[in-house]
Amino acid sequence: MGNILEGVQVLDMGRYIAGPFCAAMLADLGADVIRVERVGGSEDRFVVPVAPDGSGAIYMQSNRNKRSLTLDFTQQAGREILKRLIERSDIVIANMPHRTLVKLGLDHDQIKQINPSVIFVTASAFGWKGPYRDRVGFDGVAQTMSGAVHLSGPPGQPSKAMVPYVDYMTGMAAAFGAVAALYDRKNTGEGQRVEATLIKSALNIASAFLIESQLLGIQRESTWNRSPLASPSDIFRTQDGWIIVQVIGGSLFRKWAEMIGRADLCDDPRFVNDEERGRHGDAISEIMQGWCSQYTTRHALELLSTRKIPAGPLYTPEQAVRDDGLHQSDVYWPMDYPGVEKPVPVVQSPVSFSRGTSQDGARAPTLGEHNAEILRGLGYLPNEIESFSQDKII
Repeated sequence: MGNILEGVQVLDMGRYIAGPFCAAMLADLGADVIRVERVGGSEDRFVVPVAPDGSGAIYMQSNRNKRSLTLDFTQQAGREILKRLIERSDIVIANMPHRTLVKLGLDHDQIKQINPSVIFVTASAFGWKGPYRDRVGFDGVAQTMSGAVHLSGPPGQPSKAMVPYVDYMTGMAAAFGAVAALYDRKNTGEGQRVEATLIKSALNIASAFLIESQLLGIQRESTWNRSPLASPSDIFRTQDGWIIVQVIGGSLFRKWAEMIGRADLCDDPRFVNDEERGRHGDAISEIMQGWCSQYTTRHALELLSTRKIPAGPLYTPEQAVRDDGLHQSDVYWPMDYPGVEKPVPVVQSPVSFSRGTSQDGARAPTLGEHNAEILRGLGYLPNEIESFSQDKII
């Protein structure tokens, strides 16, 4: 079996993370993805710059396995090129507010006039319905509005996660929707619009606390790193670092109590179930901290592993990249990028398959690297392509 999405044509007009990451997941599965950005490069190419040409880490992660085309579609010739691309595409991806898409002529109604069977995938902050449809927003806005930030950080000092997890979840949701729409089109012959939103992604992640609040009236406050739902579930200091330990369920709690030599804790009425252990988690965390203080990180993790208690070390980004076990688990795609002295540790797709191969992994393209190749494929002649370049259309 070849690449799972071999033959599927994707036009990636996404920006920053959600849209490009959606396209990257489709590219990983073998789709031919053309990333279109403005002449000179789009803003998201240069976030967290790590290469001599200014290309950034976010760009390298979210644009592997793609081809690059620069295009000024404010000019008539650029719009004609874009039209040809849309005509040949199975999927078009854009993550912009609805009003912006309409202004650029890239909303679903206008695109389906060019290609009625196209699957149009959008990733936006709030979607195309309701009073927030034209609002702009990044990952942090969705985190903050979901209730998650209220529950994070030191009590009284809300803390947003530094990593944009909502963006990446939205990209994965958009990719899931795109593949589902492909399957539907196979059965019906019809394209459709697929939408993923940052706010729905964030609210899904925080949904347990939303439902609890609505049904039981429980208004939770931050407990910092300690879980309010079970215990011990916290980050603890060892003699030479930090570890996280997550004990959930009665069976694990008994294993944990026996491991630290405190089987009596199983008979303590404060710790009769997860709910009560979460309520009295400060007392359990204090006990666990005393145990962790006796050991190095490595020794503590060995003891916890022996009892099959979920635990792991707190890593810096550098330590996460250097973990040999992760490399042996095929977590990373080390890729060479022009001008960069070290291999770029691009993280592989979170999904893998036992049958049906995905891409081996190609680095993110340099700006406009495939301009001539793509335009030739659209039927343009060499002299026309040269003219486009001179006129800064590409």
